[in-house]
Amino acid sequence: FLCRYLILQYLCNNFGVLYLIKEMAKKRNKARSRHSLQVVTLCISTAMVLMLIGIVVLTGFTSRNLSSYVKENLTITMILQPDMNTEESTALCERIRTLHYINSLNFISKEQALKDGTKELGANPAEFAGENPFTGEIEVQLKANYANNDSIRNIVQQLRTYRGVSDITYPQSLVESVNQTLGKISLVLLVIAVLLTIISFSLINNTIRLSIYAHRFSIHTMKLVGGSWSFIRAPFLRRAVLEGLVSALLAIAVLGIGICLLYEKEPEITKLLSWDALIITAIVMLAFGVIIATFCSWLSVNKFLRMKAGDLYKI
Repeated sequence: FLCRYLILQYLCNNFGVLYLIKEMAKKRNKARSRHSLQVVTLCISTAMVLMLIGIVVLTGFTSRNLSSYVKENLTITMILQPDMNTEESTALCERIRTLHYINSLNFISKEQALKDGTKELGANPAEFAGENPFTGEIEVQLKANYANNDSIRNIVQQLRTYRGVSDITYPQSLVESVNQTLGKISLVLLVIAVLLTIISFSLINNTIRLSIYAHRFSIHTMKLVGGSWSFIRAPFLRRAVLEGLVSALLAIAVLGIGICLLYEKEPEITKLLSWDALIITAIVMLAFGVIIATFCSWLSVNKFLRMKAGDLYKI
């Protein structure tokens, strides 16, 4: 009977220990799963915010390239005198092409102008006038930096001094309208960028603070055993850098897929989005993700390091 009692007690004790070990393992697994879920949630939410920032940066580059594209396609038309022959007109074109503010140049001879006029009118005007009524023209597109009214006025005055030029025309009202519209667009984009930066910082800060909140007692325990603030902050900052990198790479991948799909539908988008703009946007997203995540982690850990033990239970 004594032997049976001892055997039963031994088995109960061992099964009790095994049960406790299993329960502790379950709790550790649950804690790990919760931590993994927090990390995944943090990375996804941060990636969504970084995508918004990337879209704003790309929109800024797109508006700048669109501004340059519109300005460089504003045409200044130089009307040549009727007695200018093709050789003289060609020589004048070569002289004008060397000017530093010229982006592109197109020469329309009298003969080409007659062909275009005949095609548009459906009849040859030379048959009625007895001679070619058209004159040669030189269409000039300026570089974007010179496509404003003040610069154009000075350029027009300089171009009028060339021999063989009878008149110069350009859409002055269109230039003013384009510059005003692009200025308003730039201001709106700047305001949106500032607002999104503030919102994104708040969202990432709250997300990281909730993640570190679960470790507030571990932070206090490390502080009690003599750990310095820098030593306690180090693992959280390293994890923040890693999470920022993962979030930024995820955001860049999703944004890149979206741009590829857009390119398949609109190949002309390459005129507004260059590789330089895409690379700079990716760098900005990486830097923003790492810097903001690290800074927010630093703030959150410092907050819990300053708190006393009793205050940890009140939050």
